[in-house]
Amino acid sequence: MLFQHVAIAGLAHVDAPRRLSSDELNERLKPTLDRLGIKTDVLKDVAGIHARRLWDEGMQASDAATLAGVKALADAGIDPDKVGLLVNTSVSRDYLEPSTASIVSGNLGLPDTCQNFDVANACLAFLNGMDIASRMIERGEIDYALVVDGETANLAYEKTVERLLRVETTEEEFKNELATLTLGSGAAAMVLARAELAPGAPRYKGGVTRAATEWNKLCRGNLDRMVTDTRMLLIEGIKLAKKTWIAAKQALGWVADEMDEFVIHQVSQVHTAAFVKAFGINPKKVLTIFNEHGNIGPASVPIVLSKLREMGRLKKGSRIALLGIGSGLNCSMVEVVW
Repeated sequence: MLFQHVAIAGLAHVDAPRRLSSDELNERLKPTLDRLGIKTDVLKDVAGIHARRLWDEGMQASDAATLAGVKALADAGIDPDKVGLLVNTSVSRDYLEPSTASIVSGNLGLPDTCQNFDVANACLAFLNGMDIASRMIERGEIDYALVVDGETANLAYEKTVERLLRVETTEEEFKNELATLTLGSGAAAMVLARAELAPGAPRYKGGVTRAATEWNKLCRGNLDRMVTDTRMLLIEGIKLAKKTWIAAKQALGWVADEMDEFVIHQVSQVHTAAFVKAFGINPKKVLTIFNEHGNIGPASVPIVLSKLREMGRLKKGSRIALLGIGSGLNCSMVEVVW
């Protein structure tokens, strides 16, 4: 769907403070690596991930999302009382219930008129949250929406390392769980507004989504474990992305050379390179953060967008493509005009 009246009034990210290097992880996993005869440094040499970030002990997904939400509201310069919708898009969550959104809403002191709920769709959820919020703004139901995401990979790391260090762990099991060790922590938030309330703010034009849900078994994750068929996920993910790209070209008039920046959900070096090659993207137009931050799930796209702004790479009139694939499989491609 394309939108005429939606602007990005506020944007913020929060980097988790603790750096965990791949060398540290490899050292912890050395007994299993030696026992299985694994000499290739998969995390650094193949995935291209030299480090990732973790929160300090005790940080919950809602805490991280709240931090980003506070910053985004301040960036937008609006009072929390004006927010009509809060969407939390985190894969990480505090509890099965209540919703993480309700906790963030309480933390932020949002009004009782503000709808709040979680949207779960793997790494695609933040883009889904933007779409839902924009539809409500376009229909005139609300003036402002806040989309938040807080990812905490700490528990998944500890539990996965424990499993991989068991003497009965096989090479196949090691390979299937390795993707968990590419995950990173971080948080992001975005304030979307009716365009006339945020004159001069970047416009959210909308986008397209395509699904290939017959491949829903390629990645299965819980809070403490993720099992992934990385080869097939890449193959089928790129196939779906190509189909989505065609739809984006038709709906948004995309030509790769005419776009100024490509903000890609970053899983690893391999996946990013495959995206760049598949669509003929100039690598200089892709800011990569996976090498130091890992795969931050749904927070990845808004964090990169926020970092691009901090770096001064987003100029007035810049056309920015946001690209995401979520296990399931689902793919969204949307455009922001700065």
